[in-house]
Amino acid sequence: MTSKSLITIQNLAKTYKGSIEPAVDNIDMTVEHGEVFGLLGPNGAGKTTTISILCNLIQPSSGSVKINNLGYSRHAREIKSLMGVVSQDIALFPTLTARENLQYFAGLYGLPGKTAKNRIEEALKRLDLWEKRNTAIKKYSGGMKRRINLLAGILHKPKLLFLDEPTVGIDVQSRRMIFEYLRELNQEGTTIFYTSHLLEEAEKLCSRVSVIDKGRIILNGSPSALIRSTEGSKSLEDVFIRVTGKKVRD
Repeated sequence: MTSKSLITIQNLAKTYKGSIEPAVDNIDMTVEHGEVFGLLGPNGAGKTTTISILCNLIQPSSGSVKINNLGYSRHAREIKSLMGVVSQDIALFPTLTARENLQYFAGLYGLPGKTAKNRIEEALKRLDLWEKRNTAIKKYSGGMKRRINLLAGILHKPKLLFLDEPTVGIDVQSRRMIFEYLRELNQEGTTIFYTSHLLEEAEKLCSRVSVIDKGRIILNGSPSALIRSTEGSKSLEDVFIRVTGKKVRD
């Protein structure tokens, strides 16, 4: 752990009721302020459980989590105020317009009216959605929904942003736009914790990644360093296959 650590995980473990094998098996991990950190792993490797613990959705069996040097037992509300979460599922009201959806989330974050109005307008314009601001979400394309879904998670300008498969199933143009926006957010000071099955995407976006498999962290480092140090690898996907194997995980 360093003074720069925004997330500190020590000896974290989780075994679900009725299960013999742990979903997360005594992992240690840090995420530094200003990083774009990727947690990568096959299906069932422990990614979702780890993120759920970090977001205080489930309780660990043992170990500790600190965010900005705070623990959930005493500082849950303060920690929540630091965070934004963008899940793989579209968390929007389909019959409301884009602007109405964002107004709803701005209210949840407690943003004052003028601040909310200005941030919503700025965000919609930045992701090329201003002209469709009064259109119901159910009429949006997949890429447009993903862009609004992202905006709903960052209106309050979180210090820490959790992203779970933020570009799954969308067109190349929307993916590029989202990537550019995420880089801007990071440059402005937002730390990003990212998970995805798209290894090429992770290689481009992340400053550092950890690979988790069978509940344990098996690899950690920058994508370029991992590629250089793994024999026969030309990409992060090559590294991933080499350390987790070719067997399909269902």
